[in-house]
Amino acid sequence: MKKELILKFLWLEKSIAVCLDQKVGDSITPLTEFFFWPQKDAWEEMKNFLESQSWITQSDSVNLLNNITEVINFWQERDTNVIDRKHISNLREKFPDIIVIGQ
Repeated sequence: MKKELILKFLWLEKSIAVCLDQKVGDSITPLTEFFFWPQKDAWEEMKNFLESQSWITQSDSVNLLNNITEVINFWQERDTNVIDRKHISNLREKFPDIIVIGQ
């Protein structure tokens, strides 16, 4: 049975949060809590989690962390005059393998 790691983002006005889920078959299991940025270093917290999980490959870890970096950068660079739904739609187009929950 295929196991898949899924990044889930919570898109908020003043912060963005990320968590990691695992999909096995039709079942999705949360692996982490939400890590918030900029309140804390969400990237570093996820890196620490990934390093503590010997079953997650280094390649998967690098890909996940790169995606987190890109999404956080996208969130930081957004035009705050544009409705968040537009940003979220653009984000989903750019990163089809992530889940984005937003306002």
